[in-house]
Amino acid sequence: MANRHLSRSIVLQTLYEWDFRSLDTSACDIAFKRNVTEFGAGTGDMPFMETLLGGVVEKSKDLDLIIEKVAPDWPIDKISVMDRNILRLGLYELLFADRAQVPPKVAINEAIELAKTFGSETSSKFVNGVLGAVYKEIGEVGKDETGKERKKVPQTVTTEYLGGAVIYAKVENDIHVALVHDVFGRWTLSKGHIDLGATADMTPEQIEAKIQTEVAKAIKDELSIDVDVQDKLGVNEYGTYHPERGKLRKNVTYYLVESPFVDLKLVKSGGLDDARWFKLSEILDLNFYNDILPLITKAVNILLKK
Repeated sequence: MANRHLSRSIVLQTLYEWDFRSLDTSACDIAFKRNVTEFGAGTGDMPFMETLLGGVVEKSKDLDLIIEKVAPDWPIDKISVMDRNILRLGLYELLFADRAQVPPKVAINEAIELAKTFGSETSSKFVNGVLGAVYKEIGEVGKDETGKERKKVPQTVTTEYLGGAVIYAKVENDIHVALVHDVFGRWTLSKGHIDLGATADMTPEQIEAKIQTEVAKAIKDELSIDVDVQDKLGVNEYGTYHPERGKLRKNVTYYLVESPFVDLKLVKSGGLDDARWFKLSEILDLNFYNDILPLITKAVNILLKK
């Protein structure tokens, strides 16, 4: 069996040289073949190494953007050459590799081991922190891959409640929809945590009113706009992972809400990097999460009848 850890080490050494010397594609390929000959002759793992190296190089700008969003105090050019390439390699496997072949925890653990071997005394902690922060959001990225059948969540898993919305505005004869863009390349819906407080003594109507108030507040906190909460669109639930709190269950209630057509400003950016208005005809070709599409479709059908 091929030694995947050795293969990752060879790819990392090549990435280091590619980055440090600003190599072009052909020179990077020459460096890679030299490293394979010197350190990995007979590994028989060339397809894995070629795919990993090519993927990291191709998506390096996207990976760097994610690193800067997760670790805003550490601009890419301030991170050591070795550490940033360990992060690129780990993030690529965490976000883009086949999970059947490379589970998320394997991607993180391998990156940490590379940091211990090739980085400084603090590298492994830094790498663990950045990858752990991304893994915290992996429920959002990975929920499309879980399939329709999901394992039941143990009772000990904490549930976090959030509220979100399809935000629309009327502009003369057109309807515009406000969407937010995350660092993983998807357009999605504005949402935020909601605080229901104690609900034991509340009626269903009171609970619903409380949720709507919290949804409006969450959108205000994220986009700095006031909204009128209208139709309920549905509830999504998915599992995620927090590096300190462990497994979490997120419960998100979505509504159709109306807003004035004003400039959008990300107040709480979190894992977001853009917010924009789109005409209804423009949203068809956008890259959405699969479980967001039914909500948007339902919202559009409601809006077309208004």
